[in-house]
Amino acid sequence: MYEEIIYEVADPVATVTINRPERLNALTARTQVEIKHAMIAAERDERVVGIILTGAGRAFSAGADMRSLAEIAERRAVDQDDTLAHLEAESRGREVDPEFRVTWSFIPSLKKPVIAAVNGPCAGRSTAIATMCDLRFASDSAVFTTSFSQRGLVAEHGLSWILPRLIGPAKALDLLWSARRVDAQEAERLGLVDRVVPGDELLPTTRGYIEDLARNSSPASIMIMKRQVYLHLMKPLHEAMEDTNRLMAESLTGDDFREGVASFVEKRAPAFPRV
Repeated sequence: MYEEIIYEVADPVATVTINRPERLNALTARTQVEIKHAMIAAERDERVVGIILTGAGRAFSAGADMRSLAEIAERRAVDQDDTLAHLEAESRGREVDPEFRVTWSFIPSLKKPVIAAVNGPCAGRSTAIATMCDLRFASDSAVFTTSFSQRGLVAEHGLSWILPRLIGPAKALDLLWSARRVDAQEAERLGLVDRVVPGDELLPTTRGYIEDLARNSSPASIMIMKRQVYLHLMKPLHEAMEDTNRLMAESLTGDDFREGVASFVEKRAPAFPRV
């Protein structure tokens, strides 16, 4: 089904690998449609508790494929592709809050955790995609740059919204204005990434995190908490509290709450259903 990514499911993890290593995983229109399609397939798969996004070879992604963009500029048109249209059609039909309907903002709308496993250089558009993921684990050889100011562009694909929320306005402006290269260690200090590990430990560490969630945490709770966090970023405190109180009242009557209490009392691992 896919030409530019690899999609694999090994319970409880779905792994989406950008697979254009000869181009440092630079993103074409097809790559981006395939990533979205695969992530939505993972969301619908009950075996999957969490999703990993990573890159093949030595890069996470060099950002937009400039050769592809140059071809589009030369033709002044985008070629129609029936298989791509089919994938796009299959990705529609999800109930999504209006806040999450534009390009990569769909990632926060997914019901399941999405972790970017940044295995190498991450530039431009791919930096925006990585920051839209829920967590970022990085190889100690990873390097980040926003790139846009050096191309005469603006903070694209949601970076102006998410980056200040991750690292603060001043640090965000520094990275956006200068487009300087940030290594994994500085990225961790800034709060741009959540964990840095040796390259050969990146995927096992990321997978292990999701496996731990699958063993110990309610998938329904994870889903609701994710929605709470992102939507409450856009609400006044009193509205967020009212929503939280409603959700808490509902959770106290749920099967997962009963199982969570019973497993604690009986000193055993919980057996939560998948969503």
